[in-house]
Amino acid sequence: MERVFRRIAEEIGARVQQVEAAVALLDDGATVPFIARYRKEATGALDDTKLRTLQERLRYLRELEERRAVILRTIGEQGKLTPELEAAVQAAETKVKLEDLYLPYKPKRKSKAQAARQAGLEPLALALLGDPNLSPEEQAAAYVNEEKGVPDVAAALEGARQILMEQFAEVPELIGAAREYVWGNGVLQSRVAEGKEEQGVKYADYFNVDQPMKNIPSHRALALFRGRREGFLKLALTIPELKAEENAGYANEGEKRIAEHFGVKHEGRPADDWLRDSVKMAWHAKMFARLQSELEMRLREMAEEEAIKVFGRNLEDLLLAAPAGPRVTMGLDPGYRTGVKVAIVDLTGKLVMTATIYPHQPKNQWEQSIETLAELCRTFKVDLVSVGNGTASRETDRLISELIAKYPDLNVAKVLVSEAGASVYSASEVAAQEFPNLDVSLRGAVSIARRLQDPLAELVKIEPKSIGVGQYQHDVSQAHLSRVLDAVVEDCVNAVGVDANTASIPLLARVSGLNKGLAESIVAFRNENGQFINREQFRQISRFGDKTFEQAAGFLRIRAGENPLDQSAVHPEAYPVVQRIVEKTGRPVEQLVGDSTFLRQLTPADFVDTQFGEPTVRDILAELEKPGRDPRPEFRTATFKEGVNEVSDLQVEMVLEGVVTNVTNFGAFVDVGVHQDGLVHVSQLSHKFVRDPHSIVKAGDIVKVKVLEVDEKRKRISLTMRTEPPPPRPKPRPRPRPKEAQAPPQADGDRAQRPPRRERPADQPAAGPRPEQRPRQQERRPEQATRGAERPTERRPERRPERKPDKKPDRKPEEKERMPQTAMAAAFAKVGLFGHGRKSEE
Repeated sequence: MERVFRRIAEEIGARVQQVEAAVALLDDGATVPFIARYRKEATGALDDTKLRTLQERLRYLRELEERRAVILRTIGEQGKLTPELEAAVQAAETKVKLEDLYLPYKPKRKSKAQAARQAGLEPLALALLGDPNLSPEEQAAAYVNEEKGVPDVAAALEGARQILMEQFAEVPELIGAAREYVWGNGVLQSRVAEGKEEQGVKYADYFNVDQPMKNIPSHRALALFRGRREGFLKLALTIPELKAEENAGYANEGEKRIAEHFGVKHEGRPADDWLRDSVKMAWHAKMFARLQSELEMRLREMAEEEAIKVFGRNLEDLLLAAPAGPRVTMGLDPGYRTGVKVAIVDLTGKLVMTATIYPHQPKNQWEQSIETLAELCRTFKVDLVSVGNGTASRETDRLISELIAKYPDLNVAKVLVSEAGASVYSASEVAAQEFPNLDVSLRGAVSIARRLQDPLAELVKIEPKSIGVGQYQHDVSQAHLSRVLDAVVEDCVNAVGVDANTASIPLLARVSGLNKGLAESIVAFRNENGQFINREQFRQISRFGDKTFEQAAGFLRIRAGENPLDQSAVHPEAYPVVQRIVEKTGRPVEQLVGDSTFLRQLTPADFVDTQFGEPTVRDILAELEKPGRDPRPEFRTATFKEGVNEVSDLQVEMVLEGVVTNVTNFGAFVDVGVHQDGLVHVSQLSHKFVRDPHSIVKAGDIVKVKVLEVDEKRKRISLTMRTEPPPPRPKPRPRPRPKEAQAPPQADGDRAQRPPRRERPADQPAAGPRPEQRPRQQERRPEQATRGAERPTERRPERRPERKPDKKPDRKPEEKERMPQTAMAAAFAKVGLFGHGRKSEE
């Protein structure tokens, strides 16, 4: 396991000791939220993200070690395990590499090559490979044997070829090199299936596409595979053909590498053509066919991994969306023919009433519905109206707008919320247990109301895959997806904490260390004995042992209990640390709680002991500042544009407010209230370059967008968040003038030998253009008058009298005379002669 620990440590950027400690805790039954929060001293403060990565890699590497042991044992039983092969197997770092090494020794179904060996044709194959000067036909004649299934020379040569093809295609080094060559140079071609142009119009972007395989984004790869599975696309992998001067008779690099490895050359010998054909067939029928399948799998796995990661982040954003809190809420599940389902829940989420109204077609009871809703709002003192965003949502939203306008005294606010998964919840076992006597159609309205009050508490009741914030979620490994999403839900629930006196069974089941059975026991104990008043009561619950208490107690909160620490994230095992703080400061817990100014003056190192170090003490002090703090943002709502209800209502350049429903690697989808989400491409998220869309927006964000394009036929809406002009570029800072170069210091003797400095006459200017370059200055200095007298007279060519007229407006004489210097200075600055050698900014 030491090898596994070292590798994980390198991958997550941690020390081996941290990894060993984390693995020991995981193997002992600790959960990731518990380790990340309460075992920082042991793991060196590894956070939950690194711990999740560690957990996934540990699973993979343990499976790798198990497979390695099986391969070594199997080859050993065959008597073919050489020291070199064993070393290669031990050094393999991936499952793919292991399988490459195992391929020649892997038990196979009876192949053509095996049948040829049984017919005694292997010596023929090896003879022709070893000596191409032999004639294939002459050598094969000696192996004709009808009893062995070799009726003629052609059959003998075909059997020998099958043996060589298998041998050529099972060399681990060749397979590995060819795999990486094809991955790096292969092009995946996508073409529309014949006669499927109309039916597969949603895949029109992929009807004629060639793209390097290694550069295909995850969403595009999954779309291609889905299009092929549905019968609309055909995919083919190609690699570059070699040029005539470098191909040596082979079409591509794969064939060429096999030939070079086995010494197959084209020199006009009797067996050369036969061997070359064998190489080509080995590449196309054996190696390339297998590599195409493998690399498609690699592309799919990479795309799935990225898609699952995107799904996880979107789910996290949705679960940690801002809760409206304890407010009386009316939930509306819109519909046409079946009516709009109404449910009202009180401050705690308890259902108080349900109803059905019919404001839309075919009954059109618009005014009657408004009066009914107004009466319900008055009777139950409703604060919020939550409208599901499904069928008839915009019409229902307009109904509530008219209600608010007609009866402003109701003082209610409306919010359009995602109803994804509401129908799944309605028909679930959880909903049936909660509302056994309530019609299935009305249960969805209850969910819509509650998910506004507390999205986390309500959405945990729904299978994460049904929430609908994934990218091609049905095209990925469902087992892997479930594992990752369950981890996301667990992390979110424990990051927020759970009220032990109000939490539902599904919510309690997601707490660290608990499961559905224990959650049911907690609720049963609560119903029988009343509300919990301290955390020690958990020990009285059936099957709630010491280990469960250790893992769960810190995440279960008790509001208004006997001990103020029980409503915080401080673990009961750390209460002695708080007691030391109380003793050293002389202030009781009640006075410490919430006093940020005083708590921030304390030094964590003063309260550490052998079990709890500074990381835990810092967490405790932070919790005392604000016990049970909620990491979720403040609640706010979006306002959709009135009169925009359908895609046809959208106009280019229209500016709208919307809610981000999904974030992918290529952009973000935004609900603008027209039953079809619009796409803000990654290039339209910001005026700056965006590498990761999640760094700009997340699911649930309220954003302002502008319509770029509307395609009603394909139901595509292109949006941009670049609604304002880009900020002006900052002006370049003026560069400092260059300092004059100073001569290096000289020795005293050298200084004494220098000629005396010539004194400047009082009437001579210190610097500037020569006198003949200055207008109105006629006199010249004496030394200028004699300059050049000692040089021989030379005839200079006359300047051209003609000069191209200057198109620019006339300047003053002084400006014209200064131009040569200005242009020269600019030229020098551009090449770096000014400004300390730096190029000028353009």
